[in-house]
Amino acid sequence: MKKIGITCYPTVGGSGIIATELGMLMAKQGDQIHFITSSLPFRLNRVHPNIYYHEVELNHYPVFQYPPFDLALANKMAEVIDQEKLDILHVHYAMPHAICAILAKDIAKHDVKIVTTLHGTDITVLGIDHSLKKMIRHGIEKSDAVTAVSNSLVKQTKDIIGVDKNINVIYNFVNEEEYFKNEPPGIKQQYGIGPDEKVIIHISNFRKVKRVEDVIYTFHKIQKNIKSKLILVGDGPEYSEAYHLVGKLGLTNQVLFLGKQKKVSDLLSISDLKLLMSEKESFGLVLLEAMSCEVPCIGTNVGGIPEVIDHNKTGYIIELGDIDKAAEYSIHLLEDETLLDRFSKDALAHAKNHFYSHDIVQQYTDLYDDIINKF
Repeated sequence: MKKIGITCYPTVGGSGIIATELGMLMAKQGDQIHFITSSLPFRLNRVHPNIYYHEVELNHYPVFQYPPFDLALANKMAEVIDQEKLDILHVHYAMPHAICAILAKDIAKHDVKIVTTLHGTDITVLGIDHSLKKMIRHGIEKSDAVTAVSNSLVKQTKDIIGVDKNINVIYNFVNEEEYFKNEPPGIKQQYGIGPDEKVIIHISNFRKVKRVEDVIYTFHKIQKNIKSKLILVGDGPEYSEAYHLVGKLGLTNQVLFLGKQKKVSDLLSISDLKLLMSEKESFGLVLLEAMSCEVPCIGTNVGGIPEVIDHNKTGYIIELGDIDKAAEYSIHLLEDETLLDRFSKDALAHAKNHFYSHDIVQQYTDLYDDIINKF
């Protein structure tokens, strides 16, 4: 049994989902898991005797304009390392979590190995800030092992940050016990979707990089040829703009704004096609979740997306901003039931063969064992 500390952002997001799911699966196989976060991770929704939660609490001192969360996190990490005798401290994001982990290791009396997983934003957004680059490099180089969620992210890390450190690619995974095709009875009728209508779905945090407007413009072209509805799941800064654009294009009755949803697999189960038109995407976990529910995907040729979608088999890859091609591919697929069925089955097979949890968790287990035995 290994004792593993996990730090991640506890809010909605791919990195937090993967970190939490990884912890729960490792607890299930007998390891002791200690989450060290500012609040309970939103995916930590079940009780398990091998799972512990340690809350990072902030003290408000008048001398500080802003409470020093990073220092509070490092202190809590050191506390848990010593109290629980952790073998591994696995942090998700180099900045700030790897930096906090390194400081915690220096503070703690008990030796611990640090694993840092890069998810993208810490490199593609923070990494281009010259004031942070040296710190991110330090976090990566001082970690005992570093992983990234795609080959594309490894290349970006080396190009942007300039590190020589070996970075292992361990892809994100899907929880196949939650994401599988299982359409709840009557759900289409509840949402006003006709039996002869195709369903296109987009799921995101509605940030500008997700280019939700490209999804809407693509659907605008699709619906001229295919009787269909568009489901938009999520919320964020571009939500209002998306709502306005839908009204401007006269699509109000054909687009469903559902906001944040917990049981996304139910919505994927009634969907025929997933669109992800992002300009930055280190992996694209929502694509994998869709494919596990037998939904083919169309995504842009950026970041890790081409490593998830098998072009012309489980979906299609388009160039960034190519709405015409996205619509063309969508119509071609949706109007041919035999082709759509084949793509759906291939999508599920691709998820099973490359991204199911058992294989990916085993890769992390092997990595943990390697660094524990190596040093």
